[in-house]
Amino acid sequence: MHVVVVESPAKAKTINKYLGKDYTVLASFGHVRDLASKDGSVRPEEDFALDWEMDAKGAKQVKAIAEALRDADRLILATDPDREGEAISWHVLEALQQKRALKGKPVDRVTFNAITKDAVAKAMSAPRQIDMELVDAYLARRALDYLIGYTLSPVLWRKLPGARSAGRVQSVALRLICEREMEIERFRSVEFWTVEAGMTTPRGEAFSARLVTLDGQKLKPHDLGDKTKAHAARDAVKAGRYSVAAVEANPIKRAPPPPFMTSTLQMEAARKLGFSATRTMQAAQRLYEGVDIGGETVGLITYMRTDGVQMDGGAIAQLRRAIESAFGQQYVPQSPRQYQTKAKNAQEAHEAIRPTDAFLRPGQVRLEGDLGRLYELIWKRAVASQMESARLERTTVDLRDANGRADLRATGQVVLFDGFLRLYEEGRDDVEDEDGRKLPKLIQGEAVAIAHVQADQHFTQAPPRFSEATLVKRLEELGIGRPSTYASILEKLREKDYVRMDKNRFIPEDRGRLVTAFLENFFNRYVEYDFTAGLEEKLDLVSAGDLGWKSLMREFWSDFSKAVGDIGELRVSNVLDALNESLGPHIFPDREDGLDPRACRSCADGRLSLRVGKYGAFIGCSNHPECKYTRPLAPADGGAPEGDRGLGEDPESGEPIALKIGRFGPYVQRGEGADAKRASLPKEWPPDSIDLERALRLLGLPREIGPHPEDGEMMRAGLGRYGPYVQHGKTYANLGGVEDVFEVQANRAVALLAEKRAGGKGRFQRGAPAALRELGESPLTGKPVKLMPGRYGVYLTDGETNATLPKEVTAEAVTLDLALILLAKRRESAPPKKAKKAPLKAQAAGRKPDGKAKAGAVKKKPAQTKSAAQEKPATPKKPAVKPAKKTGAG
Repeated sequence: MHVVVVESPAKAKTINKYLGKDYTVLASFGHVRDLASKDGSVRPEEDFALDWEMDAKGAKQVKAIAEALRDADRLILATDPDREGEAISWHVLEALQQKRALKGKPVDRVTFNAITKDAVAKAMSAPRQIDMELVDAYLARRALDYLIGYTLSPVLWRKLPGARSAGRVQSVALRLICEREMEIERFRSVEFWTVEAGMTTPRGEAFSARLVTLDGQKLKPHDLGDKTKAHAARDAVKAGRYSVAAVEANPIKRAPPPPFMTSTLQMEAARKLGFSATRTMQAAQRLYEGVDIGGETVGLITYMRTDGVQMDGGAIAQLRRAIESAFGQQYVPQSPRQYQTKAKNAQEAHEAIRPTDAFLRPGQVRLEGDLGRLYELIWKRAVASQMESARLERTTVDLRDANGRADLRATGQVVLFDGFLRLYEEGRDDVEDEDGRKLPKLIQGEAVAIAHVQADQHFTQAPPRFSEATLVKRLEELGIGRPSTYASILEKLREKDYVRMDKNRFIPEDRGRLVTAFLENFFNRYVEYDFTAGLEEKLDLVSAGDLGWKSLMREFWSDFSKAVGDIGELRVSNVLDALNESLGPHIFPDREDGLDPRACRSCADGRLSLRVGKYGAFIGCSNHPECKYTRPLAPADGGAPEGDRGLGEDPESGEPIALKIGRFGPYVQRGEGADAKRASLPKEWPPDSIDLERALRLLGLPREIGPHPEDGEMMRAGLGRYGPYVQHGKTYANLGGVEDVFEVQANRAVALLAEKRAGGKGRFQRGAPAALRELGESPLTGKPVKLMPGRYGVYLTDGETNATLPKEVTAEAVTLDLALILLAKRRESAPPKKAKKAPLKAQAAGRKPDGKAKAGAVKKKPAQTKSAAQEKPATPKKPAVKPAKKTGAG
């Protein structure tokens, strides 16, 4: 009997089928342990000693593996073939050695690039040892990220309230987003014009040409800067007499792009499918781990975390056969295409992402939603990468004006042989398409006629904000981070509210801009692009065995700890002064009236400045607390914030009604002082839309609708934390929009409240929410498996067991098979129901019969272990770990 350890239960289930009854395949569920989430888990003063902690889930999995090993002959570690997979295997081995579970049994490490029967069998026949150089690279990355997070984040919290955290790569990615936003804010649009003519040949064929030369001068892009110049140029073209001066046709070959690696897959999925990096990787993970085809689970793609574009020779041969079968011999190049990886560290550059079977076309396998779309993209890209080049002809025609005033040029492109373009064309970002217009046949010397001439106005455009595709591309160009980490980095920026997405583009929030400005002013070296890229290169040297990981840590920590110590002496006022200077153009934009943008709009002599409060930064007056003027850092539209303004008087009380801008946004107020009534503006109502009537409506909330017909208790409508609502007693029901609050009548309110109560246990309980999706019937309970919205997120239920979705799984990606696995896992992890009478057992465990701890009982701490460098593990008979190369350091 052999015990095989992989990461996921889906992978375990598939591989167990391939290997048969002589193997027991168990899942580790990812990492079984991690650095303890407390300060001091990485100790530089002890030569970077590491404290590992095993949570309940990890301890359970290690226990299961240890129990399976009792009757086993060998342990096989078969986690993913990348650095993270190597680290998971190392953690499992370390944990088992510390439990003394191996008892001298041999340990092997195997890797496979695809989950197919052949790939798994081939891997099992070629075992190796754990690669400690890759493990060292993991240790260095983990220690770096920990030290930066646990050292820099507390500084942020103290000096910049409202900031969340900083990270080695996320802070640099955030800087890119913020710098692009500053470029956009500084950009000033320039007007320019172009002149284009519609022409016809003597044979009546139409084509277009643009003005390129005027009065003997070649036109530069913005030479026609206003309407007067443009119309003069247009009239010159109208008066011209044109003939063909030159015809130049250039043949062009376009080679196909290489197959996907992780970063290019994320970019292309963002461009063509609108997927986020996280969504792409979730779907790719499922395609890799396998789907059911004809009763057998088969992995459809190779491993999806790779820096490589090279492909296995057998796979290339199969792709060429598939191309010939589908498109014909003319689409197969004479010799196979060989792509070379640009990754600096070959150990982390695995084979490109490709289909495991080139003959399994997208239309031949039924895949749901994201899986089908992503598989089609991967299949097309891989197949196209081995197809013949496209052959095109690009033609340029110069038209000469007999009057010598205005010369024109026409360009066009013709596809002579489509080659790979028949199947696939790579998407592009933020660029106009090439001029692909087809030109008629034109003969040098022949006259052409003018059909019409038009002058078009244009304006230069600000650089576009980053999309996920363009940001990943830029990070890769700078050598920052690694493709396998991009999805989690971008997700963290969103989770921490440092950025928001608008039309799939990143916009920095004020919190993100403050953090970036702080780091640029006081930790500039650690958010410099060259420094971060240089650190990545050193980490690659560690994984190649050319640098000791502790040597890298010593060099980094020496300078970093000094920088942190220096800023500890700074006052918050010094920090705010620096940020006022850095963010001045953003938080104090020029005023239309030409006055000082930092002059207080409330008092006569105050100066506006950044201030910090419990909930973060805001703009306040230097005369605080005498002057109460405050506003947010910047309004949503990025323009200059409006000041307070009076709206009129309350017709009933005579009290003044005003629109005010506070640190948490705009609001309306009736009266003055502590007793004044205030109401925040709903997001749908911008400040400039607020008049006296709207203000009075807001201040009149909650609005009484009428008595409920059952008990006579008043029903009300209002605006709450979660939006517009109707309320009766303890029951609240959502309304569709803000206007509904002022228009909903009694009949509709009664119906909404009745729907809300439907399914509830008591009269005033909240109603059961509708299922997001029904996935099918549970074979265990016979009840439908449903995807439900919950207070803490989406969850699954089969009528008896509830299971929360893991963070890495989206609701759209859940299938019935995955749901059944998650529910089964939840049932296994649920504690057994306690017997009603178990006093002796409870007391022996230091607990009262009711399960509560007795006074004086010792509470168990989470299991903590030391790294291999601190405690020498039991040595197996066959060494499972290959020693790293000695570099003389670390």
